Amino acid sequence: MNTTDLNAADLLTIPADRGGCPFDPPPSYRKDTSVSQVSLWDGTPCWLLNGYREVRAVLTDSRFSADARHPGFPMLIPGRRELLTQKPSFLRLDDPEHSRLRKILTGDFLIKRVEAMRPGIQRIVDDTLDAMLAKGSPADLVAEFALPIPSLVICDLLGVPYEDHGFFQQRSQRLLDSTSPAGSVRQAVDELTEYLTTLAAKSTEEGGEGILGRLAARGDLSAEEIASNALLLLIAGHETTANMTSLSTVALLQNPEQADRLRADPSLIRGAVEELLRYLTIVHAGLPRVALEDVELDGVLIRAGEGVLCMLSTANRDEELFAAGSELDVERDARRHLAFGFGVHQCLGQPLARAELQIALETLLRRLPQLRLAVPFEELKFRTEAFVYGLRELPVAW
Repeated sequence: MNTTDLNAADLLTIPADRGGCPFDPPPSYRKDTSVSQVSLWDGTPCWLLNGYREVRAVLTDSRFSADARHPGFPMLIPGRRELLTQKPSFLRLDDPEHSRLRKILTGDFLIKRVEAMRPGIQRIVDDTLDAMLAKGSPADLVAEFALPIPSLVICDLLGVPYEDHGFFQQRSQRLLDSTSPAGSVRQAVDELTEYLTTLAAKSTEEGGEGILGRLAARGDLSAEEIASNALLLLIAGHETTANMTSLSTVALLQNPEQADRLRADPSLIRGAVEELLRYLTIVHAGLPRVALEDVELDGVLIRAGEGVLCMLSTANRDEELFAAGSELDVERDARRHLAFGFGVHQCLGQPLARAELQIALETLLRRLPQLRLAVPFEELKFRTEAFVYGLRELPVAW
C-alpha cells in the first residue's frame, strides 16, 4: 500500500463531520468494505477496519501491536507521537510488559470487588441527584450529575482528593481534545504526572489505602510506571463514564418508548446499558494498531509495518451481528459489542463502568419520570473534537 493508491476522498479526518445524526459514527468512517485503504493527516496510508469480525480478529491477534513505539504505528493527529511513545501506560504496551503492569491492577476491578462497591456508588448517585434537585430545574446534567459521580468513585478508588477534581478534569479534557496543540498536551501530561507522583509519595508516607498508595508501597515499580498508569486510570475512570451517562440520557430522551420500557421493568437496565454502549460507542475514532508481520485479513494482505485502525463504532453497527444496528433497542442482546475493545487490551475498568452506568441511569429514570431536554435537541453541543465522544453540557428540566 502506498499513498499513490489513495485520493483526497480517502483522507481520514479527525475530528470528522458528524453527518445527520449525532449518535451515529461519522459517515467518513463508514466504508463499503470491511477492510479499506485510507490516508492519515500526513499522507501516511492506513487500513480502516469496519466489520465486526475483522475488528475482533485484529484485537485478538498478537501479530498486531498496540505499542506506538513500533515504526508504522498510525498517529491519528499531529503532535502526539512523543506523548504516545514516552512513558507509555500498559494500554500502549504489548506482552510481557503489558501483562506485568495490568495484572497489578486487575484485582481492583474484579466483578466481585465492584459488586461490593454498589451500595457506595448508589449513595454517591443519590447524593449527587439530591444536590442537583435542590438547585432546581433546569440544570446541566453533565456538570451536576454525569461528571461528579464517576469522578467521586475513581478519586476514592485511586486515593486522589476529590477537591482536586477541577485540576485534573481541565487537564484530562485537554489531553482528549484532538485539536489541542502538542505543547499544551505535553504541559498537561507533565503537570498531571508531577501531581500523581507527589501524591503517591505522600500516600506511601501516610499509609494511604487507595490504588495509588498501594502501587507506591510495592517497591518494584518506577515512579514513571506508577504515574503513567495512575494517569490512565484517572482519565479513563471519569471521562468515559461521564460521557456515556450524558449521551445515554439524551438517547433515551430521544427514544421515549425505550425509556418507558426501562421504567416499567427496571430489570432490563443491565441489558439496556450493553445496548447503549453498543449504540453510542464513544471511542468513535477507533483503536490504532500496527502489523508486526504480514497478515491476510478478509482477502487483503496487510504487510508488516502497516498501520490498522479498528473502528469500534462501525463494527458495533455491523448488520451481520446486530440487525437494525442503527436503531436503539434496550431489549436487544448486545453483550457481544466491542465498546470496551476486545482481547488482552480490552478496558480494565469495564465492570466498574457498567455498575456506575446501571445505577446512575436506573436512579435517574426512577426518580425523575418527567425528565426532559430544556433546549431543542438541535441546540445540544456535542464534543466532536474529543477522542472520547460526549456532550459539553446537557440542559434538562423535570
